[in-house]
Amino acid sequence: MLPRKRFAGEELGGASKKSYIKDTKEEREEATLVAMSSNGSPSEMDIDEDLHSRQLAVYGRETMRRLFRANVFISGLQGLGVEIAKNVILAGVKSVVLHDTRSVDLWDLGGNFYLSDADIGKNRAVACINKLQELNTAVSVRVYTSEITLDFLANFQAVVFTNSSLEQAITYNNFCHSQTPPIAFIKADIHGLFGSVFCDFGPEFKVLDVDGEDPHTGIVASISNDNPALVSCVDDERLEFQDGDLVVFSEVHGMSELNDGKPRKVKNCRAYSFCLEEDTSSFGAYEKGGIVTQVKQTKILNFKSLSEALKSPGDFLLSDFSKFDRPPLLHLAFQALDIYQREFGSLPAPDSDKDAKGFIDIARRLNANSGENKLDTIDESVLKHFARGARSVLNPMAAMFGGIVGQEVVKACSGKFHPLFQHYLQFFYFDSLESLPVDQLKEQNLTQSNNRYGAQVSVFGHQIQEKMADAKVLVVGAGALGCEFLKNLALMGVASSSKGKLIITDDDVIEKSNLSRQFLFRDWNIGQAKSTVAAAAATAINPNFNVHALQNRVSPETEMVFDDEFWENIDIVINALDNVNARLYVDSRCVYFQKPLLESGTLGTKCNTQVVIPHLTENYGASRDPPEKQAPMCTVHSFPHNIHHCLTWARSEFEGLLEKAPTEANTFLSKPEEYKASMRSSGDAQSRESLERVVECLVTEKCVTFEDCILWARKRFEDYFSNRVRQLIYSFPEDSRTSTGALFWSAPKRFPRPLDFTSQDPSFISFIASAAILRAETYNINIPDWATNPRRLAEVLDRIELPPFQPRQGVKIVTDEKATNLTTPASDESTIIDQLIKSLDNEICNLPPGFQMNPIHFEKDDDANFHMDFITGLANMRARNYGIPEVDKLKAKFIAGRIIPAIATSTALATGLVCLELYKVFAKHGVEKYRNSFANLSLPLFSMAEPVPPKVFKHGNQSWSVWDRWIISENLSLSELLQWFQAKGLKAYSISCGQSMLYNNIFPKHKDRLNRKVLDLAKEISKLEIPPTRHHFDIVVACEDDERNDVDVPLVSICF
Repeated sequence: MLPRKRFAGEELGGASKKSYIKDTKEEREEATLVAMSSNGSPSEMDIDEDLHSRQLAVYGRETMRRLFRANVFISGLQGLGVEIAKNVILAGVKSVVLHDTRSVDLWDLGGNFYLSDADIGKNRAVACINKLQELNTAVSVRVYTSEITLDFLANFQAVVFTNSSLEQAITYNNFCHSQTPPIAFIKADIHGLFGSVFCDFGPEFKVLDVDGEDPHTGIVASISNDNPALVSCVDDERLEFQDGDLVVFSEVHGMSELNDGKPRKVKNCRAYSFCLEEDTSSFGAYEKGGIVTQVKQTKILNFKSLSEALKSPGDFLLSDFSKFDRPPLLHLAFQALDIYQREFGSLPAPDSDKDAKGFIDIARRLNANSGENKLDTIDESVLKHFARGARSVLNPMAAMFGGIVGQEVVKACSGKFHPLFQHYLQFFYFDSLESLPVDQLKEQNLTQSNNRYGAQVSVFGHQIQEKMADAKVLVVGAGALGCEFLKNLALMGVASSSKGKLIITDDDVIEKSNLSRQFLFRDWNIGQAKSTVAAAAATAINPNFNVHALQNRVSPETEMVFDDEFWENIDIVINALDNVNARLYVDSRCVYFQKPLLESGTLGTKCNTQVVIPHLTENYGASRDPPEKQAPMCTVHSFPHNIHHCLTWARSEFEGLLEKAPTEANTFLSKPEEYKASMRSSGDAQSRESLERVVECLVTEKCVTFEDCILWARKRFEDYFSNRVRQLIYSFPEDSRTSTGALFWSAPKRFPRPLDFTSQDPSFISFIASAAILRAETYNINIPDWATNPRRLAEVLDRIELPPFQPRQGVKIVTDEKATNLTTPASDESTIIDQLIKSLDNEICNLPPGFQMNPIHFEKDDDANFHMDFITGLANMRARNYGIPEVDKLKAKFIAGRIIPAIATSTALATGLVCLELYKVFAKHGVEKYRNSFANLSLPLFSMAEPVPPKVFKHGNQSWSVWDRWIISENLSLSELLQWFQAKGLKAYSISCGQSMLYNNIFPKHKDRLNRKVLDLAKEISKLEIPPTRHHFDIVVACEDDERNDVDVPLVSICF
């Protein structure tokens, strides 16, 4: 279920309005004070962590609690307004009031995804409320259809206007700016391919967290007694400090004066060192240890009112440096459009040169009177396009700006992240004129259409609309990105004709955690196939949307589903995936079949998009991020120095104890004789380890009762957190030195301390409870009602006596950071294996007939299954051993569960940007028109650039790229194939098919294959199986030129 429903209001007006605004100023002050309190006073508010886990990973609990107290007002429910409302409601504010005084018309159906033909003539806000309320029943969603009064605005922490005139906006803004505390004011507008946002959060707005990143840390290696002091850190990780940052020190030995918790300013920051703006010459001499941590600083922003900012806008935030002169022109254009509407009573018509000229004349007149803000030149072609699209609300623009504005609302209500305010810049302007068709749009092609796509046709013309309607599109993934894409594509009219078809595929099912951002799903859809539910919801948005749902993963294993014929019938592919390997595979298919690919991804407030066009741009796989740095195995297992190491170890132990060991035991129980024979045959350390796990499960640590499980858990505690630590410090005492004479326990190593178990420590009891319950599950033992009762558990634990620790001699503890295996081979593996098998033979007869264990597969999103309780307990006890700060279960869940932070706003922004590129694909633009993009809504930062062209390879008078494939239209012999390459001036020295080598000139026996057909060799050697519908196969050929330089040649396809 979703969280408890607060209140789903009806239309506000008349008497209800009066009751709604009682004690407005006092209530708003109280709400704001609670919302912005740094000590998290609204702790009584329960956060549904199952629902909001991905959002919590971005915002944290305190920000979520501030949002829970926020009341938001949104005026204007065309495409932009409903996008903002969707994102704000999914974020989880206290209430949203929707305002609109206008009725639904046919063009609204192309921008607002919650309107249908049946809603035409109804009030826009009234028509949307029920579906918006379904997004999050914990948010009170109400409608207000009367004229706005200033007293009414006093109810809210943030107000958003999307269809107001400048005169109205200035009035509302002046009121909001003057309140105590101020009311955050946002004005946002989109007209065709142009958009603007203005923010004013008051004269003194406090930003509690500028970027949302965790404080940067470093491990101290040395500190000088100087003025300024030089601090050097270990080269484990690069420092991320910047000059002017404040830092605090802890755990410094010798120079203990730095451990006073006082923030200190740093300068001269380098990769592994920095200077303190402090004289440490009189401090004690540094000995060892020390952690330095960045102090996140609050920031006060002094916003100007709208009337002030219009007169003096300052510099503008650029998104595309190829358009550095565009924002000042758009600043002028949006003001001119307001004047035009005031003078003529309507916006310019899309097919009227007269209206466009009138608008340009107003812009010129306004510019002439702009004083120091006057532009030297005005690009009339831009203004003409602005006028033609003035009446149009395009879905991709609404999605993009809905994400931006939705995030600004969150910032206003929580103080989390930096608002749209750079050097007193409070405006953001954007256009995507390059999305327009290259050819000049003809007048008759822009005539207004009396259908749901009319707004889009008025900008792009009928021809582009028809191309989109007839398109055959594959969308891979039906998660957060996939839901947004389906909504956008349905509104745009993609695949909406009898010729068109959109296929969406996803093999996943809906979970509760999806509902906070995958907005096409509802709580009653949990457990159903994502693609099926998403397709049905998208069809409700546009009944003409020809969408088909599949439940297949696009991968090498499903190439019988996604075969050659399938790919050849696709026009364009849109990825909505969440992992790199899947993206790389789809990318490889698009390269092979020469299909355009639109790629995007999100990470918290960040998002990126990439356009992949055959022969014009590089493919997705052409450039990759460097792999994440992995901690050495010895660090994770014996020398952790941060909580990530502890959680990595804990997750590994969970899988080893509760999944791998029971699975190995079941393998033995299923076919004991075959298993034993296999272990004897292998006779290595890995086989011995596998057998030890089986013996531990079925013999030495076998559990029959729940009390046995408690005893097992207590032994595990003693082993993990006491005995192993005692053995480690016995092998390496605190004063140990390395072969070079340096202290062994020097940074980044942390000297551990064993834990002494006591039943009075709640964290110890919690660990025992979760461990015992999970152990019982693996044996299918009934779990008693008292399993989580601390008192009853303590009684059982207090009766357990364990033998004291005895150090072992000759124990080898791996310290080599390059080691990839911590298992130490024994000198007599076969003897040990025989002994283990004998112990199994003696015990197997005592097991019940058909006995099987129950392996537990890790599931992070079920808070009632004790998985994260066990992992959190393991990690925190280990952290306590090493003096590492512990974490709560939620933070542990983010790290151990490898949860990708995700919010609705960045998803909406990414998909909007991608769909702007989709217009260009249908218009068949050149590479200079496309844009790859990166955005970070927390800063905010928007960066767009032309895609990189593919790398071109040249040999002689030939050239090719990754997009090329050499096709041989006859079934050649191997000798004929070598001659074919020789004719190109290339010597083929190695030929392979799949994973098998068909030919290599260094192997004499391969010469015997020269007269055989390459197809026959592929079938025999590579075991090639060719589907009946395919009449070619592929080979990879390694070549060199006459000077023996390697030459990368394209993939070769041989037809038969």
